[in-house]
Formats: sequence, structure tokens, C-alpha cells
Amino acid sequence: MLTYLIAMLHVRIDRARNAPSKGASAVEWVIITAIIAGVALGLATLIKNLVTQKEADITSNFGGGGGTGGGGGGGGQFDGGPE
Repeated sequence: MLTYLIAMLHVRIDRARNAPSKGASAVEWVIITAIIAGVALGLATLIKNLVTQKEADITSNFGGGGGTGGGGGGGGQFDGGPE
């Protein structure tokens, strides 16, 4: 019986040594994910910089804006709305 268990153990060890590696695929997925995340971060930074630059161009073309305009309303009296 002991001889059979030792033989089975040797068979399992040989299979484990000769089996194709499955851990490499996990490492590849991590590398691919890191590359995609880096590209996405780079694009987000580029878009943010372009938007900020265009915002500055628009602001300078309108003389600084100021943000004080808009919103005038009538001089009427508010009656509380529809009932």
C-alpha cells in the first residue's frame, strides 16, 4: 500500500512539474490592466489640460467675464405659485 501511495505521489509531482503554467496568464492580465489604466490616466490629463487652456482662451477673449451678469427678473410680486 505504501508503495502505491509513493508511486501516486511521484505521478502527481511529475504532472505538476510538466504542466503548463497558469499563473503567467494572471500576471499578463495585471500588466495589461496597468497599461490600460496608464493610458486612460494620460488621456484624462491631456483632456483636462486642453479644457483648461480653452477656458483661459475664452475668458481672455471676453475680457475676463466677471460673472456678474444675468438673472434679472420682473419687478412683480410673488404670490406663492399655483394652488
